[in-house]
Amino acid sequence: MNTPHITYDISLETLERVCEVEFLKGSGPGGQHRNKRETGVRLRHPESGLVVMATERRSQARNRALAFERMITRLQQLNYVPEHRVPTRPKRSTIRQRLEDKQQQGERKKLRAKVRHWD
Repeated sequence: MNTPHITYDISLETLERVCEVEFLKGSGPGGQHRNKRETGVRLRHPESGLVVMATERRSQARNRALAFERMITRLQQLNYVPEHRVPTRPKRSTIRQRLEDKQQQGERKKLRAKVRHWD
């Protein structure tokens, strides 16, 4: 069940060298400045298969920086390895306390019931 974990280099220099950068026209508000210039940026990371886009700014340089920030964040998420947890059994006192709490909760719920009069 132990699968080898791949760690991706997240330094900006490496990403700039490895990622495929594609420029595209952004859609939406922004008028002719946005419609006639290819300011949107799409980054592909071939090793992981991740694709991120940034098209919200009118500046290609800002979108490029934003796309690289997003790529770094996504790769950090992929690099995260959760710590191995050793399952433990609860103590007897904990189990007893849990059962007492459940019993008290049940008693409280019984008190909420509507009272029926059989007159």
